[in-house]
Amino acid sequence: MRGAKSAKWVTGAIIVALAATACGGGKSDGGSDAKGAVDPNGIFSIELGEPEKPLLTGDTMESNGSAVMAGLFSTLVDYKADGSLEMINAESVTTTDSKTWTVKLKPGWTFHDGTPVTSKSYVDAWNWNANVKNAQGLSSWFADIKGFEKVHPEGEGAKPTSDKLDGLTVVDENSFKIELSKAVPYFGHKLAYIVFAPLPESFYKDPVAGGQKPVGNGPYKFKSWDHKKKIEITRFDGYKGPNKAKNGGVVFKNYTTLEAAYEDLKSGNVDVLRQIAPKDLPVYRQDLGDRAVDQPYSAVQTIAVAFYADQWKKPKPIDPRVIQGLSMAIDRATITKTVLQGTREPATGWVAKGVLGFQEDGGAGVTKFDPAKAKELIKAGGGVPGNKISIQFNADGGHKEWVDAVCNSIQQSTSVQCVGDGKPDFQADLTARKTKQVKSLYRSGWVLDYPVNANFISDLFRTGVAGNQGDFSNKELDAKIAKADSAATLDDSVKQFQAIEKDLLNYMPSIPLWYYKVNAGYSEKVSGVAYGQDGDPILTGVEVKK
Repeated sequence: MRGAKSAKWVTGAIIVALAATACGGGKSDGGSDAKGAVDPNGIFSIELGEPEKPLLTGDTMESNGSAVMAGLFSTLVDYKADGSLEMINAESVTTTDSKTWTVKLKPGWTFHDGTPVTSKSYVDAWNWNANVKNAQGLSSWFADIKGFEKVHPEGEGAKPTSDKLDGLTVVDENSFKIELSKAVPYFGHKLAYIVFAPLPESFYKDPVAGGQKPVGNGPYKFKSWDHKKKIEITRFDGYKGPNKAKNGGVVFKNYTTLEAAYEDLKSGNVDVLRQIAPKDLPVYRQDLGDRAVDQPYSAVQTIAVAFYADQWKKPKPIDPRVIQGLSMAIDRATITKTVLQGTREPATGWVAKGVLGFQEDGGAGVTKFDPAKAKELIKAGGGVPGNKISIQFNADGGHKEWVDAVCNSIQQSTSVQCVGDGKPDFQADLTARKTKQVKSLYRSGWVLDYPVNANFISDLFRTGVAGNQGDFSNKELDAKIAKADSAATLDDSVKQFQAIEKDLLNYMPSIPLWYYKVNAGYSEKVSGVAYGQDGDPILTGVEVKK
């Protein structure tokens, strides 16, 4: 269905620039409710698709798995609406040069198995996630740390020469140092991502079991996973973080269609939705009243290019002007107003709203609807090979309607034939991407992992990074990104990435479509429902009525 927090792919079509402390949608009553007392041990349910993979901190990069992991694990830091950091498991994260960082932990934290959370818990987890032998999809997130090339050498079949990152040093039980290979001014923000969570000693005895029954350090502990049916987590009473759960636990109920989830919400069989299907958008506000949610969050929908596909590389690599033309053939304003019922805002660039460095015209005009210019650009670039494209999407996420509309717009504007290529669910869609089976283009969506514009550029378009699933690669752009990544200050880095974003039209790694919103709702059984900057419900703040 929908899909990601952090480095995550968004699964749904219908998903604020607000932090995890932000207010929810509609007229949320904030917790206490005159209609009934609150049960502090009450359990509530949320609609969810089946996670793509086992629940591993180093391999969860889509929103179904991320929604669960957000309850099970806490990271060193989180971020606020203004982009500043909030300490969670860390007491402090400091640096004087953006290259060497010192982390001090809040003492007394434990994992759900009762063992202590220490500096070694973090260092060992990062070393394991980074090691090429463990084949974790998010291993590239450790590339900033000194010695990464030893634990994760490049090249097929390459073996690590070390099982430890040189840049990680345990100082004592509650403090450790991180030395980067070069200065990265926003590295502290990256630590909010799930891949940087700690792992208990028990994990390494059986990592396979650890992915099926994860032991974390978060506000909830794992209870059960009945695959393709439900996942249950319960409140961890030993949690020492600032975001203690106001409920007894969560049941993530698996749905194969958004329409079925909405019918269950209306009948009281599920309590919280993360999105509404396109079919129900015209009526959900009337149906739910004050329990209807409509608010923006920091994510952007795009159409990505499978650059490895024969269509785009034979007989020669595709000219960016062809992709520019396809972008300018899409009538975003009409599609968001009609098909998506005003629940999306046409994108003007690649960086989502609500993050440091967002700019109103980051796309430098390439998202403007201009059929004449579109045809001119496609012709100048040598045309679309075969004069036909397809857009792959997951059929369980409410995408078919807008994909059809985008195809119609492209076809009417340019005469390029366009068809949708639906996969049955988000798992099948992601599998096709990761095994390089996409035939032409694919629906993509990216929600912030940390609130800095680098997350929407460096973590998506650098050669070889985890988020770059279309095999886009350009050495010139890599060099510009590397320079911005190691700028002297965070402000300098943000400004350099702003310039890079405006230059992306000359490379066209993807086609920006629109900025996401949370269009969702909740039942009469719960109160205090709020959605974070990543678009997911904030589990810990939900209160269940008796």
